[in-house]
Amino acid sequence: MKAIVITGASSGIGFEIARLLSRNHLVMGIGRNKTNCEKAEELILSENPDARIVYFVADLIQQHEVNRVADEIIAYLESNKNIQLHGLINNAGCVRSWYTTSDEGYEQQFALNHLAGFLLTYRLLPFIIKAKGRVIMTGSQSHKGIKMHWSDVMLRKRYNPLTAYKQSKLCNILFAKGLDDRLEDTGVKSYVVDPGLVKTDIGNKQTGGLVNLIWSIRKKHGVSPEVPASTYEFLLEKHPAPPGLYYCLFKEKAYSRQVTSENADKLFSLSQKLCGISYDRREKRL
Repeated sequence: MKAIVITGASSGIGFEIARLLSRNHLVMGIGRNKTNCEKAEELILSENPDARIVYFVADLIQQHEVNRVADEIIAYLESNKNIQLHGLINNAGCVRSWYTTSDEGYEQQFALNHLAGFLLTYRLLPFIIKAKGRVIMTGSQSHKGIKMHWSDVMLRKRYNPLTAYKQSKLCNILFAKGLDDRLEDTGVKSYVVDPGLVKTDIGNKQTGGLVNLIWSIRKKHGVSPEVPASTYEFLLEKHPAPPGLYYCLFKEKAYSRQVTSENADKLFSLSQKLCGISYDRREKRL
């Protein structure tokens, strides 16, 4: 049985991906709120009693929570030997109006939009490699037109919520690039999906003032989360694996010139340090 882990799976795009994929896969969804996870599971099963869905609860902004839920998922996989982890969709994301940090002291958009997926992928990597699976990040065209602020990645000195968000989306595609470079001989493939403008509440959660107002107006022009969900299914199921890195509505798209192996390696090195891990050492154990 093929399993797919989806973060941010209790609402928005993640929920629609979970609803779609649970028809033919075991979906292991991760959500921040227990009540919302229970409601999401109940809704999916009410529409399709044969859906295969299980939810885990974790606040992925916090690295200790990422590690805890990874332990739970690994235990689940190890106790069900017939399950292969075919896909990991790092979809969870946030927007913050002001500078706020995780328990580890990392700016929250950087912590959730990038580091959470970086660490979770590392923890689940042996299972993904065994299945020759796929890793997908939810990105955005907003990764274009910005460079990494290497001297102050957390933007502590001069915080701007849009800059922090755009940089985190650039991190998504740099991570995918770095992962592809490192795992090209394993059969694992990484992608970034640009869902476009979607009607979700990402810009209204734990935000305020101008950010909340702008997003409330902007999202009215977005598409339903059901629209981009099919692109994730396409990238997971297409054989052979589609080429390229960055997709929108089933089509490969051009990405920022900042997406280079040099920048990907630099981000990899920094992220490993911030997470206290080493992908290189893990690869040698596989």
